[in-house]
Amino acid sequence: MERFLSTWFVSSVALAFAALLLGSRMTIGDGDETTLNRVLALAVVGLVFTVVHELVGSFVKLISLPFIVLTLGLLLVVINACLLLLTEWITTQFGVEFMVDGFGWALLAGIVISVCQSILSAIVR
Repeated sequence: MERFLSTWFVSSVALAFAALLLGSRMTIGDGDETTLNRVLALAVVGLVFTVVHELVGSFVKLISLPFIVLTLGLLLVVINACLLLLTEWITTQFGVEFMVDGFGWALLAGIVISVCQSILSAIVR
């Protein structure tokens, strides 16, 4: 449980940093919301991203392992972008404002999130 909570926290902070870095190309929460509502939206998006990454991501990475090896790991960037877009779709179904402006921006956001998660995980653990 402690690992899941730390992963959720790290994912939320990484998503916030990516949204800050990418500006209007990736947004979490509506711009007119209060700070509390934006933090809650970030927590929900972080939770959904963590669950999607742990469940769906693990399965997809296992299935595509030969292709990941063949592409020297570059397929992982595409998989992370797809998981981010899946997170966007799921959160909008729950009425949480989360938007990524296309697949190219999802690729860039996936790279930023992965780097942030690596750095923060080393600090948190």
